[in-house]
Formats: sequence, C-alpha cells, structure tokens
Amino acid sequence: MMDMEDFIANFADQFEDTDAGDIRADTAFHELDEYSSLIALSIMAMVDEEYDVQLTGADIRTAVTVEDLFNIVKARRA
Repeated sequence: MMDMEDFIANFADQFEDTDAGDIRADTAFHELDEYSSLIALSIMAMVDEEYDVQLTGADIRTAVTVEDLFNIVKARRA
C-alpha cells in the first residue's frame, strides 16, 4: 500500500534547492521556484522506478498538488 509521507519524501528528493519541509500534500508544485520541465521528468522517472507507474506529461500538467499526483499514482497501482 502506498503511503503519502513516503511519496512526499520521494517527491521532495527531486528538488535540490527546495527545503523538503516546504513540500506537503497540499503544495501546488508547479508554483515552486525550482520547478521546471527537468524536475517534471525527474518526478516521472522516480514514480516509474519507485511505484512502477508511468506518468504522462498530461498527468503532470493536470495535477495541481502533490496529493493530486499521489492519487493518480495510487489509482494506477490498484
């Protein structure tokens, strides 16, 4: 079973300059200063490696918060 805290920790690991404590379930990750298309690719790779789920660019674009992304991944693992 997926755990939100683990997902947030793995998500936060994709950012070098953003404090992990600044990333929560309700964080609108597109608004983070460090967020870029490269970070999006890193998130997609992390989700594939850690959760065996392939995210699309559309998934990343439509998700607003970290929790939105978590819910997409969780639904695809079911």
